Amino acid sequence: MLTIHGVPLSIHVRKVIITALEKNLEHKVEVVLPFDPPAGWSDLSPTGKIPALTDGEFKLADSSVIVAYLEKKFPAPPVYPREPREYGRALWFEEYVDGQIAPDVIGIFHQKILGPMLHKTQPDEAIIDRLLHDQLPPKFDYLEKSLRGEYLAGGQLSIADITIASDLTVFHYLGCKLDAERHPKLLAHFTRTLGRDSFRKALAAERPFADKMSLERGFLQSIN
Repeated sequence: MLTIHGVPLSIHVRKVIITALEKNLEHKVEVVLPFDPPAGWSDLSPTGKIPALTDGEFKLADSSVIVAYLEKKFPAPPVYPREPREYGRALWFEEYVDGQIAPDVIGIFHQKILGPMLHKTQPDEAIIDRLLHDQLPPKFDYLEKSLRGEYLAGGQLSIADITIASDLTVFHYLGCKLDAERHPKLLAHFTRTLGRDSFRKALAAERPFADKMSLERGFLQSIN
């Protein structure tokens, strides 16, 4: 059986979980806290980051690498478009969100949640304000203008849509909201994606973690 190692609340762990659910793959989640990893964790994840995957004796780390492996081993239903240009487009948005948006969202998460929880520090409001009002809105602008219909690539759900929705889930967990006037297409895309069975199952399974951290879940009412 496939085992996904990490915390379900993680942007990158959720990306792998959603992929497994979309592909109807039997799997389990082994909780690993990156700030308190188990013995031998470096054997699974040489970088120390989550997620990692074990498939029998086979070990793999990094969410994008894991998803690519799952796609190769279990090609149907696909999460990458077959047409070369659409495939490239999906890869690009996966990389863009992982590299440009995730660090900002994780930065807010550290300020609001992890810092106070782990280190008893107070959030730095200047950092939060910069991330929320200077860093993220132009990046959301880019995604807004890039949306074509219901999906970002290939005319159907792809890793691009999964990655964006995973990031925006944590963004909203933190009590932040997309601007409905500035980013209406992106907000509609997020709401539609949350309505998929895969996201419903994943978010239901991670609720105990969200509740423990007192994260905001009111935004999920829009898909009920």
